[in-house]
Amino acid sequence: MGILRSSFSLIAGTMFGIYLAQNYNVPNIKKLATTGLVIAKHIEENYRKPKKRNDDDDY
Repeated sequence: MGILRSSFSLIAGTMFGIYLAQNYNVPNIKKLATTGLVIAKHIEENYRKPKKRNDDDDY
């Protein structure tokens, strides 16, 4: 009885998630995160300060 009681919320959440995914336009989280990372990388590359070049470090 304990395993059924402890896994009830997991099962109910899974069923609710399946219902939402089938009946509503739910965005693909993995694709959304990947797009956000690509945009962040692009912004970082464009707006990063240039590295200082020290002539005394060259040997």
